[in-house]
Amino acid sequence: DLYRKVFVFRKDPSDAYVVLRARLEQPLHNFTVCLRSYTDLSRPHSLFSYATKAQDNEILLFKPRPEEYRFYVGGKFVTFRVPEGRRDWEHVCASWESSTGIVGFWFNGKPWPRKGLQKGYTVGATAAILLGQEQDSFGGGFDLYNSFSGELTDVYLWDTGLSPDKMRAAFLSLRLPPALLAWNSLSYEVKGDVVLKTRLRE
Repeated sequence: DLYRKVFVFRKDPSDAYVVLRARLEQPLHNFTVCLRSYTDLSRPHSLFSYATKAQDNEILLFKPRPEEYRFYVGGKFVTFRVPEGRRDWEHVCASWESSTGIVGFWFNGKPWPRKGLQKGYTVGATAAILLGQEQDSFGGGFDLYNSFSGELTDVYLWDTGLSPDKMRAAFLSLRLPPALLAWNSLSYEVKGDVVLKTRLRE
């Protein structure tokens, strides 16, 4: 249980990453990914990368600059502009549903205007899921200048779209529904210079 723990990616740029293992029984028609990050990077960096053999950016949460998030499904993306960070923790949740193509994006517990992406698409189930690097091939092909440096915590992946109440609960670290990937029961493997530490403050 990683309660009140964080992954510290110590170097910049870095070849380090964390592999996450999820029990995916079938392809995803809906999903929500949430995480909390803390960094002073101003260059592009990858937070959450889910690649299949057919598509390296099957699901990707990427930050090209401090005031922008890019959310990819099946190799295409939508952009969400956020207030430039006050060098504090940022919590993001992104959800997607195949039937409408609707993307929901929540930043620090607040919803942003919804956008459309990849209506009718299906996300493959045989996946390499990494924190801290952006995959350009299945499980590899990293560009060090897209690597993450800083602290990551509270990583979740659900095979449903979360309700607004649950989106807020994720931001507040309250009780959450069972997930494919859950921070409190995470199956992971550290590759390279990443250290698990206690969170400095709430």
